[in-house]
Amino acid sequence: MTCVINNQVILSRPPEGPLAAHIVSFAKSVSEQGYSLSSLKQQVRIAACFSRWLKQKGVGVRSICSDHQIRYLRYRARRVRPCPGDAAALRHLIDFLRRADAIPTEKLSARRLTPAERCAQAYEQYLREARALARATIANYVPFICDFLKDCFGDGRVRLSRLCAGDVVRFVQRQAPLHLKRAKLMTTALRSFLHYVRYRGEVTLDLAAAVPVVPNWPMTSIPRAISADHVRQLLAGIDRRTAVGRRDYAILLLLARLGLRSGEVAFLELDDIDWNAGQVSVCGKSGQHNELPLPTEVGQAIAAYLRRGRPPSTSRRVFLRAKAPIRGFHGASGVGSIVRHSLKRAGIDAPTTGAHQFRHGLATEMLRQGASLSEIGELLGHRHPQTTEIYTKVDMKALRTLALPWPGGVR
Repeated sequence: MTCVINNQVILSRPPEGPLAAHIVSFAKSVSEQGYSLSSLKQQVRIAACFSRWLKQKGVGVRSICSDHQIRYLRYRARRVRPCPGDAAALRHLIDFLRRADAIPTEKLSARRLTPAERCAQAYEQYLREARALARATIANYVPFICDFLKDCFGDGRVRLSRLCAGDVVRFVQRQAPLHLKRAKLMTTALRSFLHYVRYRGEVTLDLAAAVPVVPNWPMTSIPRAISADHVRQLLAGIDRRTAVGRRDYAILLLLARLGLRSGEVAFLELDDIDWNAGQVSVCGKSGQHNELPLPTEVGQAIAAYLRRGRPPSTSRRVFLRAKAPIRGFHGASGVGSIVRHSLKRAGIDAPTTGAHQFRHGLATEMLRQGASLSEIGELLGHRHPQTTEIYTKVDMKALRTLALPWPGGVR
C-alpha cells in the first residue's frame, strides 16, 4: 500500500514509528526552503526509514539524540548503498524536529573555560552589546586578547590590576613576525581591550598608550578603485532575464551607485527601503544608521528582483540565496562571491576581486565630478574626515596645481 506525501513524494508504505506524525510537516518545510523535487524525495524517504528504525529499536520521540543519527547511518550503510546526501538529510530532519520542539535540544557539556578565556568572553560581550561592532571585527579582536591574557597570566587567575606597560610591550615584541596588516590589527585590538579594562576600573593607568606603534605611514597607497568603464561593462554583461541575474544586477548597482559595503548589502532588509520617500536605511559600522537617497536606476533594479526573481520566503532580507535552503546570505562573503564570479564572467581585469573597489570607484568618480570630500564622506558614511582624505591622492587636477616645475624645464 503506497502513501503520497504532500502530493509530491510516494512512499512504498505509510510512515510508522515515533516520527510518523511529523513526516508531512517536515516535507512541507523542506519544500518551502526551495529544495529540488529529487532532494525532497530523498529527505522524506530518509525520515520515514529513520522513523521505522527507531520503532524497531523501541526509541520514543522524546528520547531521540544525536547518537541515534550515527547508529542509523551505520545501519543503513550496511544494507543499502549510501548516498552523498543521507547524512545531511538526517541532520535537516533533526534540526526541524528540534525547532518544532518535537524532540529535546541536547545540552552539550560545556568545556570549562580558563580565567583568561572568561575575561576575553566578557570583553567580547562588551564589543557586541556596548560597542555594537561588526561580527567580523569582534572575531578578529578576541583571539588576540585571548593570547595576550594567556601570555600574561597563563591558565591561572587573571589579575588585570597587576598589568604593567612591560607586559604590553613584551607581548607586542613577541608578535613581531606578524604580517604588517595583522600586526596593526593586533595593536588596535590591544588598545581597545586596554581602554575597556580602564573603563571597567580594573586598571588606573592608561596602558593603551604603552602599545608600540607599528610603523605604517598613513595614505601610503592609492585606493584600488574599479573604473567607470569597467563598471558599465560589468553591468552590461549581467543576464537580467534570469532571477539570479536580476538579483546580481541589483546588488552590483548598490555597490557601484551608493558605495555600500558588502555586509551592508547582505544584511539589507525589506523594511529598510522607503519606496515613497525614495530612501534606503543602511546599518553601517558600529550600528550607525545612514539614510541614503535611492537612485531611480537602483530602485527599479531592486523592484524587478523582488517582483520577478526573489524566491518565496518568510525572510525579511532583500537578497536571498539562489540555492536551497532559501535564506539570506550568512555574511558579507556571499556578496563578495557574486562580485568575484561576475568579474570573471565579464573578463574584466579589475584592481581586485572584492566588493570594496566599487566604494573606491564611486568616491573617485565623485571627486572628478567636483564633489567635496565632506560630501563623499557623508555618502560613504565616514565618521571621521581623515578617512575620506585618502581620495585626495586620486584628484589629479588638484594635485597638478601643487606640483613643482621640473628643473630645467621641458626638454
